[in-house]
Amino acid sequence: MTEPSSGPELTIVLPAHNEEAALDDLLSRLKKVLADRIYEILLIDDGSEDRTAEIGEQHTVRVVKHAHRRGNGAAVKRGIREARGKTIVLMDADGQHNPEDIPHLIKEMENHDMVVGARSKGTGQKPHRWAANRLFSGIASYLASERIPDLTSGFRAIRAEVAKRYVDLLPNTFSYPSTLTVTLARAGYVIEHVPIVAGKPAGRSKIRPASDGLRFLFILLKVGVGLAPFRVFFPVSLLLFLSGLGWYVYTLVTAGRFTNMSALLLCTAVIIFMLGLMAEQIAQLRRERRDE
Repeated sequence: MTEPSSGPELTIVLPAHNEEAALDDLLSRLKKVLADRIYEILLIDDGSEDRTAEIGEQHTVRVVKHAHRRGNGAAVKRGIREARGKTIVLMDADGQHNPEDIPHLIKEMENHDMVVGARSKGTGQKPHRWAANRLFSGIASYLASERIPDLTSGFRAIRAEVAKRYVDLLPNTFSYPSTLTVTLARAGYVIEHVPIVAGKPAGRSKIRPASDGLRFLFILLKVGVGLAPFRVFFPVSLLLFLSGLGWYVYTLVTAGRFTNMSALLLCTAVIIFMLGLMAEQIAQLRRERRDE
């Protein structure tokens, strides 16, 4: 590929850990799809124990090696920092994402800050994972105040300046797509979701449903408290308030008195409500400082 002095137009970031089964075919297809563009392919070898790095070098792509495995998110963060293109495309190296979809993502980038490849129902996902993704996407949509059809998709295009601005907020795990999506949505960036059909990943999945699912939920709640705290605090406050009010009505009818439990629930509801307001102001100040 030929790169002008101003740098490539596009950087493809491929985080990879033991992906030799799919990598050779993926890189060949990428070069074919991107033949008429000025681009670079950046392969982040996250401590692989197979021929992942060797295959990347055979295809003359940029290879950055981690001495030991640091996590999928850490590899993506390294790729974002190393990227020289004006637009960054993040995609998995296990063959589930089709390089032929990249032109569709890039086309939508003309009017958006980030374009996400939203997977259709059942494509490349087992039923329980699809259901979990829908659940997490629903929670994220509430936190971000906009519809997010596929929260966990790792196939997306994003303006490099935006990605580099928020890269330090991303976790080192598979949860980086959710953090990135909610963060940009809350910051007011324009996000588009393009339907795609994902294939079946080559080899065994590196995601552990139980532990990674719980970790993902924790990170999602952590992101919500950090970026949209009132949307987390308010439901809790409302639940406590309604519980206290209901208990007051019940004891008033049955015992003719106002109990300490009712007082505790109502006071706690007010405290959490005020904490939510304070946290929302702090989050707003942090956003304004980052945008300066």
